[in-house]
Amino acid sequence: MTDKEQWVVWNGSLGVLDTVTIGLVEQGADGRSACLAPPYGVVGPFSLDELEATGRIAFGECLVMSRARWQQDQVELRIEARKKRQAFLSRLNLDDDDKEHREALDLPTEGALKPSEINAAFRRLAKSAHPDAGGSDERYRRIAEARDALLDQFAGAS
Repeated sequence: MTDKEQWVVWNGSLGVLDTVTIGLVEQGADGRSACLAPPYGVVGPFSLDELEATGRIAFGECLVMSRARWQQDQVELRIEARKKRQAFLSRLNLDDDDKEHREALDLPTEGALKPSEINAAFRRLAKSAHPDAGGSDERYRRIAEARDALLDQFAGAS
């Protein structure tokens, strides 16, 4: 390996694809570790031995890989990244229905929600909204639909 050999760096969450070279290489008890050369010098340290053996290594959201491995994996990686970005954006882009569902559960109308927050809000309101607890069918159905609609946003994000 030479320090001029080109590798591919891929960050699917940002949609960044570039070619890079290996920067600093250090020999340790567990083998060689390396960082990428600038401007990607913050990527590392990672196992250079593993990168050379497998052709691909993950570092945070980045994948560093050989050109051959990129050619082999790029379609799958791009599809996976697109799905993740779409799921993320769908959670950010609140439509009118989403706002109504949040209001029905007394949740903030802006910002990201966790499934646990949605379920907790539903349980809290269900105690008084359920017909057996003095509430109405309509009120209970409204908060149950709101919970289900908000949780559906997480179904494709796994």
